[in-house]
Amino acid sequence: MEKIMADKIDVKFEIYSDTDKMLEEITNKYELPDKSKALRCLLDYAEEKEDEWDEMFATVRCNRCG
Repeated sequence: MEKIMADKIDVKFEIYSDTDKMLEEITNKYELPDKSKALRCLLDYAEEKEDEWDEMFATVRCNRCG
């Protein structure tokens, strides 16, 4: 996969409060500048694992349903 430098854009989306806490923990543990960087790292990782997207995204998960 070819790496392309891209401009960052401001995006608004909703996440659960526990997911926000997880991003904060990642940010602190790995001394990242902010939660946006943590999220970009996670998205970059998902991009690298494109051959595993079916497992990531087609698998039904409900971590909040009990």
